[in-house]
Amino acid sequence: MTGMADLPIWAALLVAFLVLLGAVLTLIGVLGLLRLRSFYERVHAPTLGTTFGAGSILAASMIFFSMLETRLVLHEILIAVFITITTPVTLMLLARAALYRDRAEGAEFVPLHQEADPGSAGGDHSGRK
Repeated sequence: MTGMADLPIWAALLVAFLVLLGAVLTLIGVLGLLRLRSFYERVHAPTLGTTFGAGSILAASMIFFSMLETRLVLHEILIAVFITITTPVTLMLLARAALYRDRAEGAEFVPLHQEADPGSAGGDHSGRK
């Protein structure tokens, strides 16, 4: 690209920070996908990584090209709107499909706090004696 040398140092540092932040958030989402145990836990981490990671990278792109072209570049806002709308909707659809599948197969839902303590399964959990 021509003109990258004309980019002010404060803008270059801000763009670099936002790109690195977006990359780190996306990496955290990927690690969450790999490390978490159940499907319902796994589906949450990449959603956050996609939304916030892509948002940071898109903000960096807006700043970079706005500074280079000396006019406001807003094309990335459309991309951010589509990602912000479609990612949570996709999460909900995947979670509902998995829940429907689990109910159809007769799998029993076990809350996370009960998985950690196997002795607490069963009984009245209302807090009354």
